[in-house]
Amino acid sequence: MPRPYLRLIREDEAEGLLREEYDAAVERAGKVFNILKAMSLNPRVLRASMELYKEIMLGESGLSRRERELLATVTSAEQSCHY
Repeated sequence: MPRPYLRLIREDEAEGLLREEYDAAVERAGKVFNILKAMSLNPRVLRASMELYKEIMLGESGLSRRERELLATVTSAEQSCHY
């Protein structure tokens, strides 16, 4: 049975908006995780996804940053997702 394949743009291939997003990822996390590379063929979607993430995790909320991180961690653990 064939395995699914998704072309990922490597860091050394990235240009323009994608290069900016990859550079920002390295600043945030020290690397570009594959979850970001999965959106690499559409850098505008990648940027919008990161903006949504930042608003949810860093924007105004009734929950503290710590509480939001805890919820994200528990949710990921329950789904066996290391992200």
